[in-house]
Amino acid sequence: MSLSIGIVGLPNVGKSTLFNALTREQNAVSANYPFSTIEANHAVAPLPDERLARLQGWVGVQEAIQARVDFVDVAGLVKGAHKGEGLGNQFLGRIRHVDAIAHVVRCFDDENVVHVNAEPQPADDIAVINTELALADLGQLERRLEKLEREVKGDSKLGPQLEMARQVEAFLGAGEPLRNFAEHRHPDFLALDKDMRFLTAKPIIYVANIGEEGLNAGQAYLESARQIAAEEGAQLIAVCAGLEQELAGLSDDEREEYLSVYGLRESSLELLIRESYRLLGLISYFTFNESEARAWTIRRGWTAPQAAGVVHTDMERGFIRAEVIPFAVFEQHQDRNAIKAAGLLQVEGRDYIVQDGDVILFRFNV
Repeated sequence: MSLSIGIVGLPNVGKSTLFNALTREQNAVSANYPFSTIEANHAVAPLPDERLARLQGWVGVQEAIQARVDFVDVAGLVKGAHKGEGLGNQFLGRIRHVDAIAHVVRCFDDENVVHVNAEPQPADDIAVINTELALADLGQLERRLEKLEREVKGDSKLGPQLEMARQVEAFLGAGEPLRNFAEHRHPDFLALDKDMRFLTAKPIIYVANIGEEGLNAGQAYLESARQIAAEEGAQLIAVCAGLEQELAGLSDDEREEYLSVYGLRESSLELLIRESYRLLGLISYFTFNESEARAWTIRRGWTAPQAAGVVHTDMERGFIRAEVIPFAVFEQHQDRNAIKAAGLLQVEGRDYIVQDGDVILFRFNV
């Protein structure tokens, strides 16, 4: 499995610049006019995890394969997008299957970059996007309700699903995102969401796109966006997309030197990816063989057989045991045979809950 993130925002807030920086490629059109992105851009980026490189060195293999993050960048949304204004409405369906949403908010002034309003207004900009996502969900749900109301006449078992759909309709109609819906973990809601893929039910991270002048100091736009995120209980990450795009074209050593000039310890985009990972309750475990070390993505709380199934379904089906070395133990000894000789190799069965950073060898038979 991999983490997938949809990037949304008003036109010209820096979404495509951010996308290019995230993927370290120039895949997305980035231009100074609304709707320069008229097709959804898709790309895959590696999940930053310095533990994998260290494991690669300890076991002496040539290749390290990182876990991946899938990004989808869609056209900028404008007020009325849910009913056909602009181009963004055409692509909302492209992000219904992502795991989380990165909502890019413009928090910089630049007279050379056109904004849909006279000037950036983070509170209003955020409200426009959130409203359009809610109205898109509502429009889709209303069509589903019409169908359910017909179907329930011939199948009374659909009654609870219909009742849940009506509750969701009322909640969306009040302007609330489904992330705040009290019954969002109820089985009937989860079944409805599995079918509908509600946009406002997805976890959200606000990405405040700041200018270079805001890297080391607060500013009014950023604080406004931060306050909104805090009120919603959402995460906000400040990113200078222009700077990050410059960093994307540099070697690792050059990037480190460039960051130091700005007094930064790491790329903001690495933080964005890690926070998205955490938000969704995802962790990584590692495997290695004679040629490669590899990171795998699973959900926190998964058992060893479930984790094995990410590698191959046969490994889950024929699971026998997992030979587990916690990362801290591997770091201390740096050799599997030495760890085994010290009696620190854990032999775990089907009920073992995989921990973040575990180095695992699966035994299976099919």
